[in-house]
Amino acid sequence: MRLAFVDLETTGGNPLVDRITEVGVVLVDEDGVREWSQLLNPQTRIPAFIERLTGISNEMVLHQPRFEDIAYVLNGLLEGYLLIAHNARFDYGFLKNEFKRLDMVFRPTILCSVKLSRALFPEHKHHNLDSLIDRHGLTVSDRHRALGDAQLIYQFWQDIHKTSDPEHIAASVKKLVGHPSIPSQVDDALIQGLPDTPGVYLFYGENDLPLYVGKSNHIRQRVLSHFSSDHRHGKEMSLSQQLRRIDYIETAGEIGALLKEAQLIKTLQPTHNRRLRRSNNLCTWQLQQKIDCVIPMLTWAEDLDFGGQENLYGLFRSQRDAHNALRKLARDNSLCLGMLGLEKVTKGRPCFARQLHKCQGGCVGEESMLSHSLRLQQAMAKLKVSHWPYDGVIGIKEAEDLHVIDQWCYLGTVQTKSEIPTLLDSARAAFDKDIYMILNKALKASLEVVYLKRS
Repeated sequence: MRLAFVDLETTGGNPLVDRITEVGVVLVDEDGVREWSQLLNPQTRIPAFIERLTGISNEMVLHQPRFEDIAYVLNGLLEGYLLIAHNARFDYGFLKNEFKRLDMVFRPTILCSVKLSRALFPEHKHHNLDSLIDRHGLTVSDRHRALGDAQLIYQFWQDIHKTSDPEHIAASVKKLVGHPSIPSQVDDALIQGLPDTPGVYLFYGENDLPLYVGKSNHIRQRVLSHFSSDHRHGKEMSLSQQLRRIDYIETAGEIGALLKEAQLIKTLQPTHNRRLRRSNNLCTWQLQQKIDCVIPMLTWAEDLDFGGQENLYGLFRSQRDAHNALRKLARDNSLCLGMLGLEKVTKGRPCFARQLHKCQGGCVGEESMLSHSLRLQQAMAKLKVSHWPYDGVIGIKEAEDLHVIDQWCYLGTVQTKSEIPTLLDSARAAFDKDIYMILNKALKASLEVVYLKRS
């Protein structure tokens, strides 16, 4: 077997924005052992704490080659070798992105020595390089330098072949090379224990606050997809590096998974779920009839009964979003910004859009207020919030689950009839835009709906 023990030093932990400052390689093949290392100019500043950790300063790399200058040499060195690195995901992510910037394909076979250590010595809790140094008596020559750390990985490889069963090592290597995408700090057994069914999964770091909540029709498959792309996306890389454990909740189907995901994100506020964590302080447009025209009035959720009112148009998370939507509607339909209250105009003078021939002239009396009001109502119809179409509370059947809904508000999911009264007697949940969107789509499908009554 031809082996390449590889280590990198970098300017930081994100392969999308940080760069490599040093590469160290120990090659082991039929010709023996040889070493190769190179300092690199990262073309960006090395942070002070990285300088202190590695000893590599900005002055040291100033006149060194760039990665593009050594890319073909490095690729030639590694081609045909099993690439072995400690926390291989990190090193592979950086190399992958450096080669990608040069439009070069880099697809080595990879083995992570952290995962190999865990597979061979499951009785130990820690498998970082310092732990391996202490446990295996490795000789440190230049810690936190690329070649020095690559030498330590090679020493670890030599030691396990002296002290462990060769067949066990070979079987572990074969298994790990076939599954290179799981983060080194996550136990493979945890991934294998995930169900391939619909539901919600929760990623945790060092504490009990979730990092991320996601949903899928195939939980295990979706979880694995996070790791297969983490070298391409900074968010996925960060998530993988922080991940320590995974929990999950199975559901009967996709609707249950969507509802549970939205509910958990609002409740737990995971740091990596920015979109669904947004404030629920919704606002909407209402069309109000004046003496001779209809005008839109912005109204906030706290003053409304969503689902119980018909005269609502659009769901917006901020006043700015609402105004932007109305401006777009005006542009698309040649409506007058002055008559909509979006622009102050002097009576008898044209609005700005009229001067550009993008308003039909309501501001200067060239279009009647009635005509403008009719066109406004037609345009706003596209944003209309659906009125709750049922007389009371319903349950949406999904396999053995019953999702209980009251005026677009998700109360919870039950499996037995005896659970329904308690759920119905609980306080009604607040209206939530994401839940509304999920249910509005779900109710258009051919699903069984059960009418429920409060006690």
